[in-house]
Amino acid sequence: MIPRDVFGGGVAVITGAAAGIGAGLARHAHRLGMSLVLADVDSAAIAALRDEVTADGGTAVDVVCDVRDPAAVDALAEHTYRDVGPVRLLVNNAGVEQFGYLWDTPVTNWNRVMDINVSGVFHGVRSFLPKMIAARTPAWVWNLSSIGGVAAVPLQTPYIVSKHAVLALTECLRLEVELAGHADHIHVQAVLPGAVKSNIFEAAGGVDADGAGADVTAAESQREAMLDIKAGALDPLEAAEAVFAQSAQGGFYLLTQPEQVRSAMAERAKVLTTLVPPQLRSQSRFDPAKL
Repeated sequence: MIPRDVFGGGVAVITGAAAGIGAGLARHAHRLGMSLVLADVDSAAIAALRDEVTADGGTAVDVVCDVRDPAAVDALAEHTYRDVGPVRLLVNNAGVEQFGYLWDTPVTNWNRVMDINVSGVFHGVRSFLPKMIAARTPAWVWNLSSIGGVAAVPLQTPYIVSKHAVLALTECLRLEVELAGHADHIHVQAVLPGAVKSNIFEAAGGVDADGAGADVTAAESQREAMLDIKAGALDPLEAAEAVFAQSAQGGFYLLTQPEQVRSAMAERAKVLTTLVPPQLRSQSRFDPAKL
């Protein structure tokens, strides 16, 4: 089916909408004729995106929302259904990164990644899905995993763990929706982006230079390696177009760069079926864009 025919005229709620793929999804949803609810902790950025959309003749509201707070996400859902309309598309996108050896990772940074990347998705599902089910109209839930959700990557363990968790959550949720008899109108899909332009690496947590023996150099070297891929990363709008097109066709795994992500999936399958432990890549072969 054509994405405009599936999504046009509906309401899209997007968390982490201020930048990166979240903003790309918002802009493309607007192009398809959707009304937008833009949620983020960056009030200035989502206000600017709201103004951009409305200046272009679209409908958008901005809501400052920290997805770590279940009450805030409940309020987002209540506001959306009361003031905007029933949700056709929920995008649980908000996410953050973390660099450094796992044993050097500050507890607050670990909790931040898990609370935003994993619990934030859970809070979105918990707050919105019952209302989407009750509406008895076609609706879609997209949870943002990552190519990292099918990979093992050193020096980014909290992020990689979180994206594996989101993928598992989404796979299980799809089965539960079917088991409960709602699969006729509730479509659960997992989004696995490859490298997409964003500021996630600049904003990523690192390790505490005052920590006993913490390897700050390793953490910052990994940040620099990931920043190096930005020049060749996919534009968020292009990523959004791919995701909407695949979703409209009924896919479950929505891949921004199908060849790249499928390669990572194949490597993961090989590891699991051969029982060979993950292997470190040599620096000469290391390509962060494939992680």
